[in-house]
Amino acid sequence: MPIAPDFSSVLEETFEISFLHCYPNAYLKYTDLCNLLQLTAGSHADKGGISYSDLQLKQQAWVLSRMRVEILKLPKWRDVVTVKTWIKSLENSRSVRCLEMHLNGEKIVGCETFWAVINTQTRRPDALAMPHDHFEKYDISATEKPTEKINIPEGSALCLPYEVTLSDIDIVNHVNNVKYLEWCLDAEDPEKLLQCKIATLDINFMRELNLKDKANICCAANEIESVYSITKDGKNVYALQIGWKS
Repeated sequence: MPIAPDFSSVLEETFEISFLHCYPNAYLKYTDLCNLLQLTAGSHADKGGISYSDLQLKQQAWVLSRMRVEILKLPKWRDVVTVKTWIKSLENSRSVRCLEMHLNGEKIVGCETFWAVINTQTRRPDALAMPHDHFEKYDISATEKPTEKINIPEGSALCLPYEVTLSDIDIVNHVNNVKYLEWCLDAEDPEKLLQCKIATLDINFMRELNLKDKANICCAANEIESVYSITKDGKNVYALQIGWKS
């Protein structure tokens, strides 16, 4: 796609929180928070000519590798929020993108994402083939801490086995990124979610799952954090570290 006439190196998009986005307490679901962040990132890539469709012309694709979300508070049903995004760095096959969510002029969520470009034929990292000099890079962080590799504890307890269904699969024919988060949160104490107790989400994506794949969801938890891992055939596919509010 050509660069959009209204392209800007910093994009702001506005969303009204609908009842479809909310838990029974009327607060935004954590999964839908991540969906809104990724929709904004995708829109910015579209406008700047570095979207999935653009990269496919060069047999390339963006792969989300790590993500950190810091949550000060969640918006509620009928709130109108603004999501702001910019690229912090983009060099060769690696990029760091930052996002913030604002409500009534107040920052309520910060997010940092780490992306890699892969060649879809070789499945190896590949230097971005599309021009991106028109994106100004801003060395400004949206989070207090950067994304990080999660240390998965040994001996995590099995929460539940899971078989991938069609509703988990996205347009590129593998499990949608946010679905992994949904599976892990469904294994949590609902009261902690309804009381908006999550302070941070650290996420690592390691491998893809496909339709009918069988996986295990495991967890090691204490009062400060919960660490989830999703495995297939004994190999880690996904890791989630939840930091709890005191």
